[in-house]
Amino acid sequence: MMGPAHSLSGAAAWLGVGAATAAAGHPMPWPVLVVGALLCAGAALAPDLDHKAATISRAFGPISRGMCEVVDKLSYAVYKATKKQGDKRRTGGHRTLTHTWLWAVVIGAGTSALAITGGRWAVLVILFIHLVLAVEGLLWRAARVSSDVLVWLLGATSAWILADILDKPGNGADWLFTAPGQEYLWLGLPIVLGALVHDIGDALTISGCPILWPIPVGRKRWYALGPPKPLRFRAGSWVEMKVLMPVFMLLGGVGAAGALNFI
Repeated sequence: MMGPAHSLSGAAAWLGVGAATAAAGHPMPWPVLVVGALLCAGAALAPDLDHKAATISRAFGPISRGMCEVVDKLSYAVYKATKKQGDKRRTGGHRTLTHTWLWAVVIGAGTSALAITGGRWAVLVILFIHLVLAVEGLLWRAARVSSDVLVWLLGATSAWILADILDKPGNGADWLFTAPGQEYLWLGLPIVLGALVHDIGDALTISGCPILWPIPVGRKRWYALGPPKPLRFRAGSWVEMKVLMPVFMLLGGVGAAGALNFI
């Protein structure tokens, strides 16, 4: 799928989690709902760090473009080193390592570890990166015609404001993990969810997605998981733009209403 659909699906997924926790009698504080949705929207772009033409490649200028080059080569090297007889030959690393459940878990765990060991500045960096990605995804057209610096300023300002709001008692810095020193441990959860939602979205397209790696399926270790081929669509097609994106918007709205106890 394309960037806007990925980001919308990520935000909708976290809002759905908010509705589920509210239904279970443990509602999220509203700052956790908002910040989590934005983090998840940004994280839903991150697996395409292995693709030089993806939205994330332009999000941070030369830094993100350079990272895309490195991750593409790393992913390709891992593919070649671990592929089985049934896996096809490739010329690049797109939709390999960063499009797996293992990558999602490792990145999410790393985010949580950074948040609880790095203090406020680590939290601000995490928020800044993912809020910039969320702007790039959710406001794709506006971000494309604006200056990158303006997008970065919006991300930095929003990160500072939201971190201050979360720090206030009862607003969610210690949501879910309440032991001393576990503030912001939950930040890894929307990162994991966003990456997995991205992978599921890509699995619906023609090429499928090797979400299960490194678990082998038959003669393949990089089995492209997806529905039957007649049910798949091309990335950026009318199915994605005219059907799935409105569905994500509707699900996100319902999830938000449920999370805030409006329904």
